[in-house]
Amino acid sequence: MTAPREVAVVGAGAAGLHAAEALRRAGYDGRLTLVGAEPEPPYDRPPLSKQLLDGRLAPEKLALREPAALEELRLDLRLGVAAERLDRGARTVHLADGGRVRCDALVVATGVRPRRLPGAEAPPPGAHVLRTLADALALREELRPGVRLLVVGGGLLGAEAAATAVGLGAEVTWLVSAAAPLAAVLGAETAALLTGLHREHGVRIHRGAAAAVLHRRGRAAGVRLADGGELAADAVLMAIGSVPATEWLAGSGVPLEADGGVACDARLAAGPGVWAAGDAASWPDPRTGRRRRLEQRTNATDQALLAARNLLAGPDGARQAYAPVPYLWTDQYGLRVQAFGSPGGADRFELVDGSLAEHRFAAACLREGRVTGAVGIAAARALRGLRAQVAAHGPWPPAATGPEPARVG
Repeated sequence: MTAPREVAVVGAGAAGLHAAEALRRAGYDGRLTLVGAEPEPPYDRPPLSKQLLDGRLAPEKLALREPAALEELRLDLRLGVAAERLDRGARTVHLADGGRVRCDALVVATGVRPRRLPGAEAPPPGAHVLRTLADALALREELRPGVRLLVVGGGLLGAEAAATAVGLGAEVTWLVSAAAPLAAVLGAETAALLTGLHREHGVRIHRGAAAAVLHRRGRAAGVRLADGGELAADAVLMAIGSVPATEWLAGSGVPLEADGGVACDARLAAGPGVWAAGDAASWPDPRTGRRRRLEQRTNATDQALLAARNLLAGPDGARQAYAPVPYLWTDQYGLRVQAFGSPGGADRFELVDGSLAEHRFAAACLREGRVTGAVGIAAARALRGLRAQVAAHGPWPPAATGPEPARVG
């Protein structure tokens, strides 16, 4: 299939939108359908836990494109309707509203859905997740001075939401299972800095595991802990991770990993005519040989661009393998932390600029003598200089500094 007449992109987030744009930019002129389960046109998710949650941004400011730009893409735009089933034999995506989308090629970009605690599968008032615009607006209604918010989950989403909520005057308890929350993502040193800032700003950090959401008078009233204890709250945010939103692919023949991720090859193909990009895509990392699935904003964009290019290249064309240098950022207490690669799990932390005490630094993160990640705050130039070392996965100190490899996309 070198020239598909009909392409469907299922998932209208950043990955889906960028895939559609890349197809049009590359000259694809056929029918292009973009399916999204949410009613809103494609919008940016990172601000949900920060600028949208604290009211600095209005919902309409999250739109990734103006209406005129979407019009120029000439999309068959199906919003507010989820994909229900893929019939690969008939090359048809069946939608929840009974509609059908015929496609010669498919890009899966449905992302992830949040995990929930027992007792909140059908969430009562006061029990929240934070994945969609509607989720963020519902949580924002709860955040007023003096409200007791319990944030469950020690990852970046929970940390950002806790920082935002305490800034709005909420009494925040952050329930984490690890002794050093965020260390697995940002490394021990940066995690310790951020954890200290949380405490300085009044966030109470409680170590334990949540077993279920408690109910009182029809509302969430806290959580029951695995050790039998309880933590009371007026509202609960469950930030306990996500699972790929790929149930609609069950029985289709599209290969899925044990966690539900779409099992792609190194070029993001998941079978003849099927591609994946974004949070749900799993692919073999050419540097390590191990399969990876990244829930990061820049990864979603980069994968979408490459999946679109490889789709149009056809089976005999020059398809490119996906070999990114992962990048993430988080904004907490007025600081922007940026990271390349995998700072978590490092056994050495080498400062190359600034200091942690100043809240301005760049550092290389090493494992067994090789650079596996880099992390920094307010030291963008020095951090960018470390990116090439992360990409090379080379020894430290580097023998020489060569030109930085071009970024995918």
